[in-house]
Amino acid sequence: MTALTMPGGQEPAAEPRPLPWRRMAWVTWRQHRFTLAAVAVFLGGWAVYLWLEGLQVHRAYAAATACRPASSFACGEIITSFNYAYGDIALHSAVFLHMVPALIGAFAGAPVLARELETGTFRYAWTQAFGRIRWTLGKLIPLAVIVAAAAGALSLLFSWFYQPFFADGQKTPFAPEVFDLRGVGFAAWTLTAFAIGTLAGLLIRRVVPAIAATLAAYTGLALAVGLFLRQHYAAPLLTTGPRLSGSAWIMSQWWTKNGKFAFAGGPPNNLLMQICPSPGPYKQLQETVTQCVVRHGYTQWTSYQPGSRFWPFQWIEGGWLLALSVLLVAATVWLVGRRPA
Repeated sequence: MTALTMPGGQEPAAEPRPLPWRRMAWVTWRQHRFTLAAVAVFLGGWAVYLWLEGLQVHRAYAAATACRPASSFACGEIITSFNYAYGDIALHSAVFLHMVPALIGAFAGAPVLARELETGTFRYAWTQAFGRIRWTLGKLIPLAVIVAAAAGALSLLFSWFYQPFFADGQKTPFAPEVFDLRGVGFAAWTLTAFAIGTLAGLLIRRVVPAIAATLAAYTGLALAVGLFLRQHYAAPLLTTGPRLSGSAWIMSQWWTKNGKFAFAGGPPNNLLMQICPSPGPYKQLQETVTQCVVRHGYTQWTSYQPGSRFWPFQWIEGGWLLALSVLLVAATVWLVGRRPA
């Protein structure tokens, strides 16, 4: 029936106007306010812990470095006591903080779509005027921005907390237990974990299996990057010169003699017994051995990443993680558009 053939007084039905985005923002808040509150409490608890511990660490380090003369035995003992008292706390904090992105991805990202699909409520949501694509974007984008911003703020606090250990030389910025907890890395990893969780929830359609899949996928990705990929962001430098600065990331070390490879790592014991039979006391051992081996024609080579590459490495890792997150979210939206209601 057209407008010309309709009975008098009747007008053709108008197409429904799409609902505004602010309505979907309200729906997202209503549906996920408990999840957002849990994330806020979780990250807030971490922030309070890092702040309180950081105050103690900074006070203790300031007192240790105020000792004069710094080269005296007594001052050395104070620094040693500081490392002994707070080193384990810092290490354990870094180890547990690595779990934060995985937990957010599993318990905040995976249920976003999986719960709707598992309970069947998506059939009602997808028939509303807002549309399933806008419905998906209205859920994922605000939640992703919130968790990434919160993680970025927490990483700033962690960098402040860990600063005395970098200044003390205990850790380098490239140390695997702290590199992806600072700069843009922590926010990027959290965003990626969230995107992995949402895609897993859509594909599996059940909350608990999606949580397990998110944890497994994130752990595999993090291990692959830390063990194999990160070191190839830039070609390492080579040196045979003096000792490197404490911020350098040493990739490998080996020795040559007459231009040919001799051995990797430290000198073997049988070689030391032949050319350096009396190395001297322990404090002098490392210097004596190195000088002795060099005196016999050996050259030590070191492959390393300089500390000045910390921020380029951060931007490289953060950039490809952001691209991966966008790709995962785009795949999720595309699959929602193709899935039958």
